[in-house]
Amino acid sequence: MQPIYNKDVFAFSNQVIQKGATGDDVIELQARLQNIGYYHGQIDGVFGWGTYWALRNFQESYGLPIDGLAGTTTKQKLTKASNFNKSWVHQQINSGNKFTYYQGTPLEHQVKKTSTGSSNKTNKTSANKNTSSGTATSTSGKAANIPTGFSDSDINLMANAVYGESRGEPYEGQVAVAAVILNRVQSASFPNTVSGVIFQPGAFTAVADGQIWLTPNDTAKRAVIDAMNGWDPTGEAEYYFNPETATSAWIWSRPQIKQIGKHIFCR
Repeated sequence: MQPIYNKDVFAFSNQVIQKGATGDDVIELQARLQNIGYYHGQIDGVFGWGTYWALRNFQESYGLPIDGLAGTTTKQKLTKASNFNKSWVHQQINSGNKFTYYQGTPLEHQVKKTSTGSSNKTNKTSANKNTSSGTATSTSGKAANIPTGFSDSDINLMANAVYGESRGEPYEGQVAVAAVILNRVQSASFPNTVSGVIFQPGAFTAVADGQIWLTPNDTAKRAVIDAMNGWDPTGEAEYYFNPETATSAWIWSRPQIKQIGKHIFCR
């Protein structure tokens, strides 16, 4: 009977793994991060934004320097915290299967075989050799910074909202506003589309005063992409407010998570 998980004695190579890298080290990094619930993307051996923010969140949770680099200390901590069945993971990649690697779920329940295995296998050959710098290339398009599941309209509208709501805030605060919008989309208490959340009556000041239609800058757009790729500085907040200008007694009743810049983020 196939074991559910297997912890390898030797993990990773000696290189520092960073954004833009490809290869076996990145496959192991993604699999281990997914194994303990930090990475939810495709395990494809391409270190993109999704892997970057998953790694940063892991580093923050485990009291490590938060730099998005998988150096010796980070790799050692991750190896102790997770499992990695190298032969099984590589078998799924080489077979072109869609799969996940979450701890606690039998492996046979995490595989969806595809009929395009030979094509996908060809696409993965660029990940067979580790590279620690340069831009990763993937014929399947998985290395693109634009996350899947969102339209150009979603990205542009969110950039408008982030710019109108938080253009004077630090970059983390702008990502936080974008994260709140996405958290609402995922919540049963709010509309389930980006446009529905943003234009919900009374939801955002920028919509009420027309600042939603200002032309956003590149910083606002980057903040949206980072939030879509998994960075949530708020801790899953669904509300925020500026304590210097808030007039609603109700918003003060919400459980507060943290303050970033001038905004307090709440559940």
